[in-house]
Amino acid sequence: MGGKEAVTVSFLAAKKARAEKISMLTAYDYPTARLLDDAGVELLLVGDSLGMVVLGYEDTLAVTMEDMLHHTRAVSRGAERALVVADMPFMSYQCSRREAVANAGRLLKEGRAHAVKLEGGRAIRDEVRAIVEAGIPVMGHLGLTPQAVNVLGGYKVQGRSRREVETLLEDALELERAGIFALVLECVPREVGALLTEKLAVPTIGIGAGPETDGQVLVTQDMLGFTGGRTPSFVRQYASLAEEIKGAVREYIDELRQGSFPAEAESFALEEDAQWLEELRD
Repeated sequence: MGGKEAVTVSFLAAKKARAEKISMLTAYDYPTARLLDDAGVELLLVGDSLGMVVLGYEDTLAVTMEDMLHHTRAVSRGAERALVVADMPFMSYQCSRREAVANAGRLLKEGRAHAVKLEGGRAIRDEVRAIVEAGIPVMGHLGLTPQAVNVLGGYKVQGRSRREVETLLEDALELERAGIFALVLECVPREVGALLTEKLAVPTIGIGAGPETDGQVLVTQDMLGFTGGRTPSFVRQYASLAEEIKGAVREYIDELRQGSFPAEAESFALEEDAQWLEELRD
């Protein structure tokens, strides 16, 4: 670990107490996890967003436990310091507390995650409590919850009215009482992000929730401009890798067609006199 302190639940709580910002990015594979961990990211989220970002689905609902286990294992092998959080996919925790605990346990035991993340408020507090009581750290997720996109009527900003904000606050406090160690707030007005951050003892991680939250999370492919598609308005793009990748591929194709790749220096040599090779040609 190079002398760096491993990120733990207590480490994150201490950061909130010191008003230090927490960094979180998504990772779905080993090399990305290695790079992000080396760069100092504190939380790696193996999000069910992999359904859309990696697997090409329209939404997150098609992602299975086997998908999550496969990608979580890869990320965990690449993370030395960061705390790895795995999303519990749709219908892996909503049916019963027993099933929720069993699936959360698989993500730690088989996937080697350090914690799991669940979407929802009071409706899942008993499942959250049961998972925590089993010794598994839980991160909550409120606001825009993609697994409930059909109920929400699309990917819309949440918490714009007094009634919605009161519901969000009550849900957040219920989750905190159930034992969550942190809470993701997605697509809520800045004032709501600030209010919940002030009211909660646990750290808040925002994505489209304003700068007052205790930390921020982004989909790595969005912030690196890797997908080449439209990104949400709250995403700050730090690179344009899609264009760089396409440019590199075009250069490879051009050199291949022109005969400049591979060059002689990039080819292997025989160990002995090649006179016998002519005999083989004959």
